[in-house]
Amino acid sequence: MDGSHSGQEASRQVIALAAVGCMGRYVCEELLKDDRFDVVVISRSGEWFTSRKIPVHESDYSLRSVLAILDSTRATTLISFLNVNDDRYISIHTAFIGACLASETCKRLMPSEYCGNIEEFPDRPRFYGTTREPIRKVLRGMQGLQWTLLECGWFMDYFLKAEKSHMRPVPDEFPIDLDKWTARIRGTGDELQSWTIGREVGKAAVELCAAKEWDPVTYVVGQWGTFNEAVKIMEDFYGRPIEKTYTPEEEIRAYVEANLDNMQEYAVQAVMCDEFSIDGATACPKEKTLEQREKFFKDLHFSSIKEVLQKAEEVDFL
Repeated sequence: MDGSHSGQEASRQVIALAAVGCMGRYVCEELLKDDRFDVVVISRSGEWFTSRKIPVHESDYSLRSVLAILDSTRATTLISFLNVNDDRYISIHTAFIGACLASETCKRLMPSEYCGNIEEFPDRPRFYGTTREPIRKVLRGMQGLQWTLLECGWFMDYFLKAEKSHMRPVPDEFPIDLDKWTARIRGTGDELQSWTIGREVGKAAVELCAAKEWDPVTYVVGQWGTFNEAVKIMEDFYGRPIEKTYTPEEEIRAYVEANLDNMQEYAVQAVMCDEFSIDGATACPKEKTLEQREKFFKDLHFSSIKEVLQKAEEVDFL
């Protein structure tokens, strides 16, 4: 696991994970289970990883720093989990692209995405339009680098208590607040959404590492549905009603338009997530998603909300 290999280990791909946060821990854990891969982490800190004997290479995420790590570890793929919504996303991913282009070994990149239907809604949520979309445009014109954007809709983990998942709760963004047992439904609640549990997104990322060719955008989904349907699933499973309120579409859109100059404020970004939801932009395109499931992930199972709730009753951690 130290990035140097001989004999049988030499055939393993080395996967470099950068800026690993909540979602990245799932990818890391799934890679560690798979004897096709070794893992190195590029990070500014690494206690979670060192406690698991995962090599951590400290970096300032500059091109020079990342390039040195990629080539010294003989990494073949770089996966980013950088979750920032300002110009740092662009500057750091520009460095990642440059490092992969200059690297002797690493010619594959998965930028940090984990969004929804970006092909029909490239600017939703709006702060993705100003951060992710510029990098997507650079990649579309790129030669000498293989890349894919992994999208999954909402994380299904938000239907679970915090201690069950690596994913931290986001009650200002996700309509259902488990601690308060309330649901603030955006719009009518009948807008189409998609949800995927983080663990299975991690498994999908590992399968992509093994795939010889990538599509520019890769979708994975556990379940499609509406938030009205999701609330009913929760109520039926736990046998208790959820207190529901509704925020009208007109109120959401008016707030977003009035605060376009305040996009860096978290409160504004939270309402932009409301807009993301009422536009149906979280719903990955079903036909393409199912085609890619057969192409890349035919040996994986993608769980429904009910399956995830049942699993959470049976195990301590998902």
